Amino acid sequence: MATATTDAGVRPTSSAPSASRWSRIRPHLTGWGFALPWVAVFAVFMLGPILASFALSFTDFGLRDLTNPIGTNLIGLGNYTELLRDEKFIAAAGNTAYFVIAGVPLTLIAGLLAALGLNRVVMRFRAVFRVGYYLPVVTSIVAIAVIWRYLLHPDLGLVNVLLSGVGIDGPNWLANPVLAMPAIIVMAVWRNMGFVMVLFLAGLQTVPAQLYEAARIDGATPWTEFRYVTLPLLRPTTLFAAVITSIGYLNLFEEPFVMTAGGPLDTTLSVNMYLYQQGFNFFHLGYASAIAYILFVAIAVLAAVQFRFLRPQD
Repeated sequence: MATATTDAGVRPTSSAPSASRWSRIRPHLTGWGFALPWVAVFAVFMLGPILASFALSFTDFGLRDLTNPIGTNLIGLGNYTELLRDEKFIAAAGNTAYFVIAGVPLTLIAGLLAALGLNRVVMRFRAVFRVGYYLPVVTSIVAIAVIWRYLLHPDLGLVNVLLSGVGIDGPNWLANPVLAMPAIIVMAVWRNMGFVMVLFLAGLQTVPAQLYEAARIDGATPWTEFRYVTLPLLRPTTLFAAVITSIGYLNLFEEPFVMTAGGPLDTTLSVNMYLYQQGFNFFHLGYASAIAYILFVAIAVLAAVQFRFLRPQD
């Protein structure tokens, strides 16, 4: 009886660790089970091309190598060093930097102003305004670029027609080396401010009303409330909006491709457009792969800088 009692007492004790271990592992297995289809698709259709493009960036892979990929020449960092001497790539990088440095802050400011207006001023038909601002975001960028190209037409465009109505002779916006990129920036800000507005509007609605009441009791002005209450609490939203918008703007392609084809005089040529030209017009696939990874590094560095300066303060 004593032995039986001892055995009966030992068996639950020995099985307890395994049960506890299974209870810890089971949620992870469940999560991986749900993620497995996406992981499989990523591994088959995306991971392979990503690794292949990285390998190609160290070769001079071109049209002649399509029939015999193994016979391509390994050139090490040759493509990357060549990019540093490529004046057209440097011009494209400068154009893209100009687009990002000017476009991202303007988009954030426009989206924040629209969100503040909807949150504090517009009470009726707020949903209608939200849909109106957000509609360009879900509209095809190619369609929007075509429409803006006609709006900026030097003779028949609505912009110059309105300017002529007040006695101003409008320029040829998209053919002017100075005005072409600002015109594209204005179009990009108009299109993307709706996305940023929705983010900021969600962030504003999470700010406790008690903080504003306490600030008013202390004699804070509307500007003081905005500077010391609203902006600090919107830092997580600002960080997310800045990172997502910057990634999109660094991948500038459709707008200049449709509106200016990179001109005039390559003033709207972007890094993505130059990558496309090298890869699909000239079939310099190794060189194009190197451009892609330079762009990847630029995106990573910019995101790291934004996380450093915009992350919420402890």
